[in-house]
Amino acid sequence: MDRAKALALVKEQLTDKRYEHTIGVMETAIVLAGKFGVDSKKAELAAIFHDYAKFRSKEEMEKIIVDQNMPKQLLEFHSELWHAPVGAYLVRMEAGIHDEDILQAIRFHTTGNKNMNILDKIVFLADYIEPGRKFPGVEDVRKVALENLDEAVVMALRNTIKFLLDKKQPIYPDTLETYNTLISYQKTS
Repeated sequence: MDRAKALALVKEQLTDKRYEHTIGVMETAIVLAGKFGVDSKKAELAAIFHDYAKFRSKEEMEKIIVDQNMPKQLLEFHSELWHAPVGAYLVRMEAGIHDEDILQAIRFHTTGNKNMNILDKIVFLADYIEPGRKFPGVEDVRKVALENLDEAVVMALRNTIKFLLDKKQPIYPDTLETYNTLISYQKTS
């Protein structure tokens, strides 16, 4: 699917502000893909569609999670996490994208996953560091992202975990597992 068609499909699903965010994620993902030798077309499409389900109703997302046998554990956590796995499903069904690399990057862009590949990490980070993001620590992650993808993901996860802890919010197990896996990997390399 070409960029113009993908953006047109996504624009119908998003607010103007979220569409601007999506453009920033797309541009950031393309830069990171070039830097780390990943297929820039896959990075572009995964980034464009990463928030495809963001504004679907909780009821629709919950039904998809249940009907598609997604981890029921998702339902025990904030609905903000649901749009990633639901989005991967809807992108396959409604946009006709069947490339599992693209769908997986969409699926893991909010929680991470201990088996994230480079494309997954690029989309995860592009969502976190796109130019419209303004919060403490984002500039540090932006700098590191251009040099060391794993370290930047660890920084983003650490910031997210700290944010959730400070707000006394539960942390999705995959997020903790992703952090622990990457930290363990860093210690052995």
